[in-house]
Order: sequence, then structure tokens, then C-alpha cells
Amino acid sequence: MNKVFPSSEAAIFDIEDGASILAGGFGLCGNPENLIRALHKKGVKDLTIISNNCGTDEYGLGILLKAGQVKKMVSSYVGENKNFERQYLNGELEVELVPQGTLAERIRCGGAGIPAFYTPTAVGTMLAEGKEVREFDGRQYLMERGIRADFAIVNAWKGDRLGNLVYRKTARNFNPLCATAGKIAIAEVEHLVEVGELDPDLVHTPGIYVDRVVQGEFYEKWIERRTVRPRPQA
Repeated sequence: MNKVFPSSEAAIFDIEDGASILAGGFGLCGNPENLIRALHKKGVKDLTIISNNCGTDEYGLGILLKAGQVKKMVSSYVGENKNFERQYLNGELEVELVPQGTLAERIRCGGAGIPAFYTPTAVGTMLAEGKEVREFDGRQYLMERGIRADFAIVNAWKGDRLGNLVYRKTARNFNPLCATAGKIAIAEVEHLVEVGELDPDLVHTPGIYVDRVVQGEFYEKWIERRTVRPRPQA
């Protein structure tokens, strides 16, 4: 089975207004850049996006936010995006803040078919309002629901035509989790290889989870916050 699509635009052909999308990445690291651009170009709106954060004002998922294409964000961090802050305070954007570890586990559970789990994180805070709390071994735990979405868009370093994926270093981040929890998982890869070229022991996401693969057309490798230090004296 060949899951390869000819372009990012072709790979998102059925993502329509109102869709929910899991997006891999952490800050701007490991973002599915080309799929994000394709969504922006297509102009779909009223999106619910589940991702660790929403990029910056000009890059990553911030491209969609700035264009007014996002209705709701489910995130754990929002500190690098002024558009995010402005839209939320103006009532233009619905936001569900989730502690980072809880977000990762909610996505993992969604991909594993686990409907809910208990965690001590956020017990006694505003995030616990309206949620079930139970006691285990003398400690209070909050019930959190697993997350599933209509689509997942992820970035991988290498992938084959069956959708087996390998991520590179910190760019792995949320990508493997998101790939399992989307009803349709779309992976853009930096290097598309033939079946059999990947060492099976090094595959991070098996192709069984991936529905579509596209070779990334263009990468900018966005940097969220450039930090440099003086060169040592010669």
C-alpha cells in the first residue's frame, strides 16, 4: 500500500471548516511546516487545534491564528504569541489550558483507546472545576479525558511509503503521541525512503497509525527564540 500524496495541499483535501486537529511540535521545533502552510492556503476556519502551544506571532500554528482560522486552542503554553493573548482577551478565541504532562497523557490515552485517567495535577485549582475527583491511597486525583481529533498533522525526519516514521532528536516531542490519536493521521517527512530502508528497531511510529505521507516541499526550520553567546577569545 502506497500512502504517499503528491503535495501537502493534496494530503489535506478533506480537512474542512470546523475540524479538530492534533498538531505535533514543541514551540517551533518539529512543526509540520508544510501542512500548516497548506491549511493556511486552503483557508479553512473555525478549527479546534490541540497542540502544546500555538507557535509565535509569525510562525508555526501562529500563521493560522493570525489569519483568524482558529476557533479554539487546547494548549499548555501560550507565552510566545501576542495574537493568542489579544484574541483570547477580546473573546475571539476559546482556550482550554491543560498542564503539559496532563496534555501529553490525554493524547497518549486517546491514541491507546483509554477514555480517561486520574492525575493529582490541578486538584484544588480552577482547572478542576466541574471534573470528577476521587481519592486513592489517601490522595486526591482528578479525572481527565483522553483526546481524539478528526485529524493529526505531524512532522518526521524520515518516513517510508507505508507510513513508518522516524523522528530526529527533540523534534520528536509531541509528534508520536499526536500521530496515534487522530482519526486520520497525516505525516510530512523531510526524507521519503523506500520500504525496507528504515531499520525496524529505530521506527518511532509504526505505519499502522499513519494514513497519509507527504514529502515536505520546503522547510524554513523556524527558530522560536534565538540565543547566542560571544565566541571564545582566540
